[in-house]
Amino acid sequence: MTATRIAVGGARPYEVLVGTGIAADLPGLLGGDPGTAFLIHAEGMEGHATPAADALSAAGWQVREAAVPAGEAAKDIKVATGLWSALANARVSRSDVIVGLGGGAVTDLAGFVAATWLRGIQLVLVPTTLLAMVDAAIGGKTAINIPAGKNLVGAFHPPVGVLADLAALKTLPHREYVSGLAEVIKAGFIADPVILDLVEKDPLSAATAGGPHERELVERSINVKADVVGADLREAQSGRRETLNYGHTLGHAIERAEKYQVPHGEAVAIGLTFAARVGQLAGRLDEETAGRHARILASVGLPVRYEGGSPWPELRAAMSVDKKVRSGQLRLVVLDGLARPGILADPSEQLLERAYREA
Repeated sequence: MTATRIAVGGARPYEVLVGTGIAADLPGLLGGDPGTAFLIHAEGMEGHATPAADALSAAGWQVREAAVPAGEAAKDIKVATGLWSALANARVSRSDVIVGLGGGAVTDLAGFVAATWLRGIQLVLVPTTLLAMVDAAIGGKTAINIPAGKNLVGAFHPPVGVLADLAALKTLPHREYVSGLAEVIKAGFIADPVILDLVEKDPLSAATAGGPHERELVERSINVKADVVGADLREAQSGRRETLNYGHTLGHAIERAEKYQVPHGEAVAIGLTFAARVGQLAGRLDEETAGRHARILASVGLPVRYEGGSPWPELRAAMSVDKKVRSGQLRLVVLDGLARPGILADPSEQLLERAYREA
């Protein structure tokens, strides 16, 4: 089946290719004459890396590979330092390209390394998880983690192209696939309610790789993010790109508290129900839409309450390190109605704690 091409606009426009069995389309995303393609992938991802490397080699690229730890362990300054040394040994120049293949942690890391190597070289991303396809690989945000918090060190560095091969999703563990649905459902609440309708119509199919609506759900989610980041890459406009962080303030705090052992999508799902309750208590979101969050998330198997060991004061403190804090004031993305995201600045501590208890 022919790949769908989704345009991401802005000062440095690029395309996202979506389809099944489209590894051969990868070289077409790389600009310039063939040189060195430095392929970064997670350990254990050789089965996905080989078709990509073969396609690049067939197009005349000299492929060098580096495996990095799987998951959030990849987003560490020591891993980045090792890759910089490997790039130096491979004599990767500004006319060459870094290819990041894997889940969201690997695409974040590869983007950060590409942004910082020689002050920025070409980057192509090949996301292999649902979460990475609909979120992490789109939009040009790159980052690593530090003990103080997640994604606090990074850069804006858009790729020159993204290839989302849906065939990779069939190899995902069920829990990881369902985790990615949190970002899909988020896109439905902030911008495209058709996504919610499709999931609610058949939650079991939505939570199964290769389901009848998978491609539409992926493409709709990518279109939501492409529309936002194409208009506001660096969060320069009033709250536009910030709306993509719906559910992420508490979600990131949970990830940090759990030492990143909780999947990102599960943490975001909990954050979404919390944000919905905050919006309702603040008088900005109707009860039906607020309650719909927990119903739809739970229907696909996502958690809606935090059952971990960290108490609310610890989570609240972690929320204060969030990137959306401005001049010491917390800014939460909330909804003023379905597909009507907005910002709630400096909410009261009583409101936040009540929302957490009641979500």
